[in-house]
Amino acid sequence: MDYNFRDIEKKWQRHWEASGAYTVSNDSTKPKYYVLDMFPYPSGAGLHVGHPLGYIASDIFARYKRLQGYNVLHPMGYDAFGLPAEQYAIEHGIHPADSTRQNIATFEKQLNNIGFCFDWSRRVNTSDPGYYKWTQWIFLQLFGSFYDRPLKKARKIEELVAIFTHEGNQDYPCPGDDSIRFTAEDWAGYDQKQQQDILMHYRLAYCGYGEVNWCEALGTVLANDEVVNGVSERGGHPVEKKTLRQWYLRITEYADRLLEGLDSVEFSDAMKEMQTNWIGKSSGAEISFQIESELGTVPSFTAYTTRPDTIMGVDFCVLAPELDWIIQIASVEQRPEVEKYIAYVKSRSERERMAEKRITGCFTGAYAINPFDTDKKIPIYISEYVLAGYGTGAIMAVPCGDERDYKFARNFQIPITNILGDLFDGETANPTKDAKLVNSGFLNGLPMREAMEVVIDKLTGAGIGKRKINYRMRDAAFSRQRYWGEPFPITWKDGVAIPLNEKELPLLLPQVEKYGPGPGGAGPLATIEEWTGKGLETNTMPGYAGSSWYFLRYMDPHNTEAFCDPAASSYWNQVDLYIGGTEHAVGHLLYSRLWTKILYDLGFISFQEPFKKLLNQGMIQGSSRFVYRLHGTQEFISHGLIAGQQVDKIHVDVNIVDGVELDTEAFKKWKNQEFANATFILEDGKYICGVEVEKMSKSKFNTVNPDVLVEKFGADTFRMYEMFLGPVEQSKPWDTKGIEGVHRFLKKLWRLFFEEEKGAVFTEDAPTAAELKVLHKTIQKVQSDTERYSFNTVVSAFMVCVNELTELKCHKKQILAPVLIMLTPYAPHIAAELWQALGEDGEVLDAQFPAFNPALVRESAKNYPVSINGKMRTNMEFPLDMDKQSLEAAVLGNEVVQKWIEGKTIKKFIFVPGKMINIVI
Repeated sequence: MDYNFRDIEKKWQRHWEASGAYTVSNDSTKPKYYVLDMFPYPSGAGLHVGHPLGYIASDIFARYKRLQGYNVLHPMGYDAFGLPAEQYAIEHGIHPADSTRQNIATFEKQLNNIGFCFDWSRRVNTSDPGYYKWTQWIFLQLFGSFYDRPLKKARKIEELVAIFTHEGNQDYPCPGDDSIRFTAEDWAGYDQKQQQDILMHYRLAYCGYGEVNWCEALGTVLANDEVVNGVSERGGHPVEKKTLRQWYLRITEYADRLLEGLDSVEFSDAMKEMQTNWIGKSSGAEISFQIESELGTVPSFTAYTTRPDTIMGVDFCVLAPELDWIIQIASVEQRPEVEKYIAYVKSRSERERMAEKRITGCFTGAYAINPFDTDKKIPIYISEYVLAGYGTGAIMAVPCGDERDYKFARNFQIPITNILGDLFDGETANPTKDAKLVNSGFLNGLPMREAMEVVIDKLTGAGIGKRKINYRMRDAAFSRQRYWGEPFPITWKDGVAIPLNEKELPLLLPQVEKYGPGPGGAGPLATIEEWTGKGLETNTMPGYAGSSWYFLRYMDPHNTEAFCDPAASSYWNQVDLYIGGTEHAVGHLLYSRLWTKILYDLGFISFQEPFKKLLNQGMIQGSSRFVYRLHGTQEFISHGLIAGQQVDKIHVDVNIVDGVELDTEAFKKWKNQEFANATFILEDGKYICGVEVEKMSKSKFNTVNPDVLVEKFGADTFRMYEMFLGPVEQSKPWDTKGIEGVHRFLKKLWRLFFEEEKGAVFTEDAPTAAELKVLHKTIQKVQSDTERYSFNTVVSAFMVCVNELTELKCHKKQILAPVLIMLTPYAPHIAAELWQALGEDGEVLDAQFPAFNPALVRESAKNYPVSINGKMRTNMEFPLDMDKQSLEAAVLGNEVVQKWIEGKTIKKFIFVPGKMINIVI
C-alpha cells in the first residue's frame, strides 16, 4: 500500500469539515486555551509560502493543546477594509465588495488546502455589516466617554457633564486644551454648541484639525508607515502635508497604563522596548522663551526639556518647521531660505524625518531670550528632526551635553557654552546628574541633580515655566478619506457632532458603482448627495478599527444583541497565545490594548490586556533570481561572464529557474512582448542566474505558491518543511529543494506501517526496552520543544525517532500509536490515516498526548573507551551497577587488552565510573 498523500489529505479534509471536527463550544468543562493569528488581509495575489509560517505554528500549538485536554479556540477571519482593498478594486475596475469577496474565497481555499484546524463557524469579516455594526457601536462608546485622571479610568461623558454642572472643571483640566477653565456658573451660561465644543476636548474619540500625509493621487490620508521618501508606498505617488479635519483616539490619556500593562504580559523584551520607546515617557519642564525678531518682540514660545538644569548652556533653539507662525518671525534676509526649507519638510514623512542622519536645518534670522540671562540672544533655527506634534514643537539646544545638538552646532558654526567644566573638552559629553555646573550663574557649583529642582522652582515662581511629564506618543488619527471603510455613526448639525442612536446601527456604506475623492481633501462619501444631505460624516474609519477588537468577536460571533456576551468573554478571557509579525509591534498592538482597557473600564469585559503571550514569527525570505542583459541589447549573458560588462540586472520568475539554471525557452515566453527575441551567452552550455536573498514579493518574482508544493508533495510535507527551515521567530530564506528530504521522511514513516509488497506490517507484539526507550525519548523531546515553540527541533526529533525505529525493525502498535498522536499537530493527515489503519478508537485529534516515563530512558549500561597508557585501544560495555573488582577482571581478560599488556607489569588501573578506563603499564 503506497503513501498516496493527495487522496489521504483530501479524504480527511472532507471528513473534518463534514463532521465539524474543529467546531468549538463555549460550554465546556475542559480548561480553555485561546490561540490566535494576527488578522490577515485577504490579498488578491493570494498566499505565497511566506504567509503560512505563523499559521502553521499556531495550528501546531492549537492541536497540541487539544491533545492535552484543552477546549481550544483557534479561529480565522479577514481584515477586509482599508486602502489595499480599495486600490486593488480601483486598479481592476471592480467594486471593493466584489474583489474582497473573491479574494476571501481564494484565501480560504488555499488555507484549507494546508489543513488548518480553524473553527470556520466563527469566521468574521470586518467589511460585513453584521461585524462593523459593532465596530460602530464601540466607537460610540469611545465618543461617549472621557478619561477620569483622578480615578485613572474611562467614564461616561454624562458623568462629566454632571461634574461641570456642579463644580466646573477645576478638578478636571481639559486634556485637549489646558487653557480651558470655567466654573459651574460659566458652564450653565454656555449654549449647546459651546458645551459640545468643550466636551469634544474631553472625549476619548474626538474630532479636530491636524496635519496629515495627503496623497492626491490616492485621494486619502496616509499613515506614516505608508509614506517612503516623500511618496506613497503604494504606487509611488507624491505626498504632501495638509491640514484636515480628522477623528482621533485619545490614546495619550492611557500612556501610563499602557506602560504599566507591559509588566503583566509575555512579550519579548524587544517588543516591550519598541512599545516603551513609542510611548516615550519623560520627565522635565516647559520653559517660556521670548522671541526677538525684525518685527520687534513677538509672542513667546515654549520649549520642553528633560534637563532644565542646563538652561545656562542653551546656545540655540530649534523649532518644528510646520509651526504656522514660523514665517512671521523670519528675517527679510532669511525668509526665502525658510520658505524653501519648509517646502522640503512638507514632502517628508515623520518616520523619515526622525530617521534622517544628515544634519539639515535653516536659520530664521530671529532670536530667543534666555529667561535667566536676558542679555544672551539665542539664534532660532528650524529643522526636520523637531516635530510639531511632539512636546511643544520646540527644543532648547545644549551642545556641550547632547550629541545631536553638538553636531548641529558644529554644522552651523554656532559658538558653544561649556557648562560642564572638565567633562566637556570640545566634544560631546554625557554627564551624570551629579556633575557640578560651571558658567551657569546662580547654578554654579551645584550638582545637576540639585540644579534641576532649583530651576523648576524658579520657573514656577516666575510664571515662565512648570514641571512637566511628556510623552512621545500622540493621539491616534482615526479617520481616512476613503470609501472602503466603516462609516462613522455621526451626523453634523450646525458644527455639532451628533451620535446616531444605537438602534440605527449598522450605518451601511452607500451602494455606488464608482467613486472618487471629494472636494478639498474630503472623502468619496462627500460626493454622494444622499449621504451629505443627511449631514453624515464623510470620513471613514481606518483599517485598524476592525482589527482593534476582532479577538473579542471570535468569542461570540453570531450575537446580534451585543459585540460579545459577558459570559463568553469571561470564559475565553485573554488570548493565551498570539502569533504575528513584528511589523505590527506598535500600531495594531497598542490600539488593541487601548480598546481593551476602555472596554474594561466601561464594564463590558473583565480583563485589561488582550494578549497574554505574544510570539513573533520571522519572515520567510525569497531567494531571488536575476538575468543580465547587455545594456541596449536583447542579449543576455550568464552570471559567471558578466565581469567588466555593462549590464541591466533584471529579476526573473523563480518558477522558470531550476536551481540557478534558467529555462531559456520559458523565459522568452514569460514576457513574450519584451523577451521573445532574447539571445543568450551561455557558460558550459547553460545560462546561470544570479542569486540574492530578499523580501518575498510578487514584484521581485520570487514568490512560491504553496498550492504548487502541496500538490507535488502534500500538505503534511509542506507544514513540516516550513517548520524545519529554522526557529519560527527567525527570518530565513526559502529553498524549495530542501522539501524533498521531509517528504522522504514521511514515506519512511509510512513504511513502518505498510510495505509495498507485504501490505500492513504492524503487529500487536510487546515492545522491547530499546523500542520503549526510543519512544519515551521522543515524547520528552517533542513535549518540551513544542512547549517552547522550537518546532524545527521537533521535526528533527521525529526524523531521529523514525530512523531509530526503522533500524530496530519496530512495527509494534504500542510504539507506533503514541508516535502518531505526537505527530498529529505537525502532520495531521497522515497521522489520522495511519491511526485509522491501526484500528484505534475514535480519532487521533482527540487522543491523549502520551505521558513521558523517565524510567524507560534511563541508561542501564555504559560503553567505556579502554585506554592503555592514555591511548584508546578498544571499547567494552558494562552494567552501570557493576562493581570495580568484577569490571577490572573483565577488562584484563579482554583479548585486545591482553595483547597490549602481555608480559608487562600493570602499575595502575584507573576507572572513572560513567566515563573511562585507563591501564598504566
